Amino acid sequence: MGILSNILGKIFPSSHAANPPAAGNSVPSPGASAGLAPTAAPVAGPAMTEVDVEAMLNGLAAKSSEKLNWKTSIVDLMKLLGLDSSLGARKELAQELHYTGDTNDSAAMNVWLHRQVMTKVAANGGKVPADLKD
Repeated sequence: MGILSNILGKIFPSSHAANPPAAGNSVPSPGASAGLAPTAAPVAGPAMTEVDVEAMLNGLAAKSSEKLNWKTSIVDLMKLLGLDSSLGARKELAQELHYTGDTNDSAAMNVWLHRQVMTKVAANGGKVPADLKD
């Protein structure tokens, strides 16, 4: 499981479609038998409710012993979710999200990562403020 999957798993309830099905419970996507890569086709099930990401993360931040600015910092967002926020982990996330910039310019990479993660969270059913997405 990748870092983005870990982030989504921390933000969404286990019943949310952002979480992959448990091993052995997967449903082949159309085209899988033709050797095509699986797609993220919606899985039939109970209706998903939109998660108010801002409210949820603000709630976690209020309980944190650290002052974490999850709205602008990928490091603080990852810390708030209890994930590894080291430079190595962020470089791995950048690779996972196909970052084409210089990973040695961590400031630029971090800004890009935060916006991409917020965009991915929104694409998976999270209610994210527009100014936090690409």
